[in-house]
Formats: sequence, structure tokens, C-alpha cells
Amino acid sequence: MNFTPRILILPGLGNSGEQHWQSIWERQYPDFSRINQQNWDNPVCRDWIEQIDRDVMAGDPSNVILVGHSLACTAIAYWAQTFQRTIRGALLVAPSDTEADTYPPGTTGFIPVPLLNLPFPSTVVTSTDDYYVTLSRATFFARSWGSKLVVLDAAGHINAGSGYGNWPEGLALLRELDTGTVS
Repeated sequence: MNFTPRILILPGLGNSGEQHWQSIWERQYPDFSRINQQNWDNPVCRDWIEQIDRDVMAGDPSNVILVGHSLACTAIAYWAQTFQRTIRGALLVAPSDTEADTYPPGTTGFIPVPLLNLPFPSTVVTSTDDYYVTLSRATFFARSWGSKLVVLDAAGHINAGSGYGNWPEGLALLRELDTGTVS
């Protein structure tokens, strides 16, 4: 499967380990690249969104698809609100509710979750049993962002710990953004 846009991978809090689907995709597709943050464990929103913008603007932004997981989904929403760039799209997987009492401490500036209509096509993928976001909140984020919503049954946080290593269904959703067939 070939992709024509630049695919930029954005892990969430703590980065994505070797068995995470984001890391596996990077190994499978050498053209995919990770946006590396200076501080994965105690992130500052402003630092994260500035790094996202540097990587997006390193080429043609209209040819970029962002692939965010967890906290990176909120970072992408803040980035969109702040920089108003037109990109090809975003795949937002397991968005965390940074406003919830269950969210781990150590992040700065990720509250409140931005509730704007994203200026590009997007797909939110969530689970019925994600510890970091309720289904109702993930649905609310997707509606606020103008995103297509995909709900997986009992998929946890949609990471390696939930059994999501190689994730072909996720690649199919990415392909929809690539071809412009997100409905």
C-alpha cells in the first residue's frame, strides 16, 4: 500500500513503544516520520504544537496527514486552533480527555480540550472502554471537531497494551484520508 501524502506520526504522552501500531507503521512505511517532542513525559502544549508546526511546514502542508494517538489528538486540535494551517487530514486515535479526573498528571496547557471545527478532514477512532476517555466524551470531541467517528468495541486505549500492534484497519482509515473518501 503506497501513500502519496507526507504522513507525520504524533505519539501521545510517554511516546509510542516499539510494539505500538504507530512504531510498526513507521517501520513498514519508511516515508512515514515521527514528530519528535523534546519532553514526552511532562509535555508543555505550546512546545508540542510549535514542534508540530515546524514539521508540517518543512514541506507542503497541503500534502500532510497527521496521525495522532492519545494526548497528540488534543495537541493537534490546539495546533489547528493556533496556526490555522490547511493540511490534507488527520487520523485521531484514542483521544484522551485531559479534563477528566483519571487523566495522568504532568502535562501543561492541554486544558480545556479545544472544541473547534478542524479546518481539514479528520477521523476520530475511539473505544467503548478506553480508560482515558468515555465514549460520550470522545463522541463529543468528534462532533466538535467535525470528524468522522469510528467506535471500536472493547479496544481499550487502542495501543500495544490493548493488543493493537500491526493495525490494518487503522491503515484502511488512513487510506480514506489519503484518497479523500472520508464521509
